[in-house]
Amino acid sequence: MQRTLPDILSRALSVLFYPLFVPTYGMALFLYGLNRQTVVPILTRYWVVSLVGTFFFTCFVPMSLIVYMLMKKQVKSLDLSDRKERTMPYIYAIGGFAFWAYFTYSVLKAPMCMVWTAVGATGVLIAVAITNRWWKISAHSAGIGGLIGGLASYCLFYSLLPTGLILGFFVLSLLILCARVQANAHTPQQVVAGYLLGIAGTFLPNLIYIGYA
Repeated sequence: MQRTLPDILSRALSVLFYPLFVPTYGMALFLYGLNRQTVVPILTRYWVVSLVGTFFFTCFVPMSLIVYMLMKKQVKSLDLSDRKERTMPYIYAIGGFAFWAYFTYSVLKAPMCMVWTAVGATGVLIAVAITNRWWKISAHSAGIGGLIGGLASYCLFYSLLPTGLILGFFVLSLLILCARVQANAHTPQQVVAGYLLGIAGTFLPNLIYIGYA
């Protein structure tokens, strides 16, 4: 069957913003913003350690299990389209994200907005894994929602309002939500629920921290 342009675009967005890639994108965005806020530029080795460490814990670790399960024919695809196939990869990913949160705090000594975003992302993943037992909530939507929540947290911490950037990411997030529905991977309710969960999960911990700091 010939693919239409919307099908091709939805597939491209689904691959580019695969949930396990999003934390690395977020870390790069965070470092870029932090670099612009500091007088002394961030050292190259800090960039390398931050990005490699984030990719290792949040992508390589869980992806290695998914690839292994795919080779053993325990899952049908990297997309984990079958809800019942997601439990073990989610558990593995939760462990990787938890180590990433600890990594941002103990090794990177990152600002607390980044630490709480990582903690919140781990919480979002736990919530997605639990919900998935009964309902196929969208991990893609939760991932991009978590990125939006992290961006909002950064702006809150540093009293910034980059209107163009926020609008751009909002439009991008809507395209990703539409792509998941277009791909027949989720219902509109599942993508909206994942999106709101992602935003709340990464933004609220920062909001609470600021309130009590």
